[in-house]
This record gives sequence, structure tokens and C-alpha cells, in this order.
Amino acid sequence: MRYPKPLQPNSNENNIIGICAPSSGISDIQFPRMDNAVKNVEALGFKTLETATVRGRVKCVSAGAKTRAAEFIKLYENPDIAAIIPPWGGEFLMDMLPYLDFARLAALPPKWVCGYSDITTLTFVLTVYCDIATIHGSNFMNMGYSSIHASDLMAFEAMSKEEITQQNSDYWGKFTSFCDISSQAYALTEKTEWKLLTAGAENARMEGRMIGGCLDVLSNLPGTRFAPVPAFLEKYKQNGFIWTLESCEMSAADIYRALWHMRECGWFKYCSGVLFGRPDGYSDTHDFTLADALEEGLGCLNVPIIYNADIGHIPRKFK
Repeated sequence: MRYPKPLQPNSNENNIIGICAPSSGISDIQFPRMDNAVKNVEALGFKTLETATVRGRVKCVSAGAKTRAAEFIKLYENPDIAAIIPPWGGEFLMDMLPYLDFARLAALPPKWVCGYSDITTLTFVLTVYCDIATIHGSNFMNMGYSSIHASDLMAFEAMSKEEITQQNSDYWGKFTSFCDISSQAYALTEKTEWKLLTAGAENARMEGRMIGGCLDVLSNLPGTRFAPVPAFLEKYKQNGFIWTLESCEMSAADIYRALWHMRECGWFKYCSGVLFGRPDGYSDTHDFTLADALEEGLGCLNVPIIYNADIGHIPRKFK
């Protein structure tokens, strides 16, 4: 596995954050939040460089697939860029994958790519295809409130240090406002309660190489040329794998179907445990619940499965 160099804030090198929109761009009503995110990130000691189509959105994307791919490659090839953090996810990042030269990307010095939601489609492929470590963490627009929340700062800590320790949150909640940049980012009002799927178990331990992302988009990759997961698993089988997954806009039935598909494609071979985040936009399917989906989809792996973890679209979250 190739790891990018640690970020160096307040340095003359390796401290520029590139911002491109490989999925959705932002509309004009969101420009103030974007501007504030730039100000907050630069106050941390970083410089920023924004590509041309970030501030635009038509038909759910910032630009055509070829343009989005070209802008990402241009940032990745730029030796002054240390990390790339898109504004947020979206719907159709997958349609730019055919226009990325992964052999070229794999030959370049690695740099951090950080994001969640549809950005998973890019970070996951970069990891399994190019053997590059990536961050399933905060999007750039998360930084656009009155201050950067401690949980979002963890993204920069993860990209700046060789070793970090993370702990579960005390409380979780929701975004306070979509556009009010004078507010705090999150209203964390609900008591955090991670749950272990195994009935009667009080604790669990797992070790391994962490891999995963947003299930909504990951579930489209099995069987495509962009996800050579079996070969990746074989390469690092001595480590085992902790799958960190979350969902947005999926029902319990959708989650089970996705997990079944991934399992039957061999994606959970050498799995040593699963962390499943609090699902957003979720609903039970009749009397079929999230716990049922996880049990039916992953129970046969006989590994610890923790759900309602601090991963995904609902704050606070791990990196």
C-alpha cells in the first residue's frame, strides 16, 4: 500500500488542498458556505486551489464526465497539490471512471483524496485499483460553518500524522443549517449507542486493514473493471479486513440486496469485522429491519458486526 506524504500546514511545500467536483458541484446559493470553508481551511495553515467547474451544477453534476475526470487528473498531476477534497458527493461520479488513466495515476506520487458519499466511488477505486491509501472522511463543504467541528478536523489529522487514535462520539445529531454559515455545523443531541449484532455479546475486538465507504455507490462496482477487489484482498489477506460501511437513501431491503451481491462476488473474503454507520434516509421494509439486513447479508461471516457506528452522512463521524 502506498501512503501519501503527511500534510504540512504552514509549510512552503506539500500544503495545497485541491478542490474539484468529480460528482456534484455547488449552486450559487451555496457560494457563501464554500467561501467560508476556504477561509476556515486556509486559517489552518493550508493553501487552496479550486478547479473551474466546482461552482456549477446541471443535471446533478458539475460538468460532463470527461471534464470532471480531466480536472481531477490535472490536480493529481500537480506536484504542488498535497490533497484533494471535493465539496461533497452527489449521484453520478461513476460515469467519469472510464476517463481516468489509472495506470498513470498509479505511477504518480500518491496524494490524499478525502471525501464520503459518492466520493466513495473514487476513493475506493483508487485504493483497490492503484494501491493508494485514501480517506473516507469529511467533504470540503463540511468546513464552511462558523468554525470547523472537531470531528471534521480529524480528516486533516489523519492526513497529517502517521498514527491517530479515534473514539466514539458521546452524541450524534444533524446539520444545523444548509446555508447559515454563522451557525455551528452540527446539533448533536442524540446519545450515541453503538450496537453489536451478536445477541448477548457485550464487546468485540477486530483487527485489519480498513476498507469500505458508502454502500449506495459501492454496490454498483462489483463485476466492473474498476473494482479488482479479489486481487486486492489476496494481496493483503495476512492483515484481514475491517469493512466500514454506511448508507444513504437505502431501505433495509436495499441494504440486504447490496450486501448479498458484494458477498457473492467475494468481497468479504478475509473479513475480520464490520462497522456499519448510522443510515441516513433509511426505512424498514415492512417488518424487515437494519439488524435483519446485516444478519442476512453478513451473519454467515461469523465476525463481529457493529452498527449505528460514527460513520457516514449523519454527524458525528469517524475518518
